[in-house]
Amino acid sequence: MPRELTESERQEFLAAKHVAVLSVAADGRPPASVPIWYDYTPGGDIRVTTGSSSRKARLIKQAGAVSLVVQHEEPPYQYVVVEASIADVTDPTPPQVLEEIAVRYLGEEGARQFVASMDGHANVLFTFRPDRWLSADFSDEL
Repeated sequence: MPRELTESERQEFLAAKHVAVLSVAADGRPPASVPIWYDYTPGGDIRVTTGSSSRKARLIKQAGAVSLVVQHEEPPYQYVVVEASIADVTDPTPPQVLEEIAVRYLGEEGARQFVASMDGHANVLFTFRPDRWLSADFSDEL
């Protein structure tokens, strides 16, 4: 049986660099679930940015809440699921926030190139407040 991560372990796990899967309720369809970059500091809120006119943005605004899943895909398997409510919506995404999130995944140079490639694309920043956490650590199962 996996053990649940402690509060500090799950926050540190979420703060580590993972590509998350964001799920949001959809109109009469299964939940929309997509890989997404995110930003999180332990004890804080989760930030994601996406195209302003995307289906994902529309669904997030309608639902007001999402689930975010991050995992280790190699043994020892671990995961954290966060159910979160919208705390703030900023449209457009401030360029410095877009760059901060990109630096997390691409490094300084790659982030600058990514942000430059996004020039002219409308993005919206969603800030989510974690409401509920689920986690599992299968380390002892090996």
